[in-house]
Amino acid sequence: MAFLQQTLDHDEVSLVMASTPEVLYDLLSDVTRMREFSPEVVESRWIDGATGPAVGARFANKSRFSRGPAIGNKATMTVLEPGKKVAWSRTEPFGGTVEWAYELLPHAEGVEVVESYSFSRPVSRIGWLIITPFTSRDRGAQMHAGMEETLQRLRRYVES
Repeated sequence: MAFLQQTLDHDEVSLVMASTPEVLYDLLSDVTRMREFSPEVVESRWIDGATGPAVGARFANKSRFSRGPAIGNKATMTVLEPGKKVAWSRTEPFGGTVEWAYELLPHAEGVEVVESYSFSRPVSRIGWLIITPFTSRDRGAQMHAGMEETLQRLRRYVES
């Protein structure tokens, strides 16, 4: 596969769920459960002495893209606002810095969950050389579809 450098900066999706902000916050702040919802995450575990969500707590993730082996990364919880927002950030040597966030907004039918990512430092050329064999030709579209699927799975879980 030829090298394909892409631009990733920010994207978000949202979905209304018949649930409470407290239930959704508890699920989203416990990153060890993310493999139940995300189509890419295959494992998440607390590391460096962390045993649960806290600002500054670190966790290790393994994600599998459209093909290839699971790829690991480490993230740090950056925002924990009970019933309102959960966010974490990860920086990789060539993979840039990205913050993932879940905002929980009041809605007449329950809660609107907004999932987003934002790159404050882009993936480097070397990073794209490393991940291109494992991802689609349009990583942004792949990530968008993954976020939509994550929220659909989360909604099925909380509404069942």
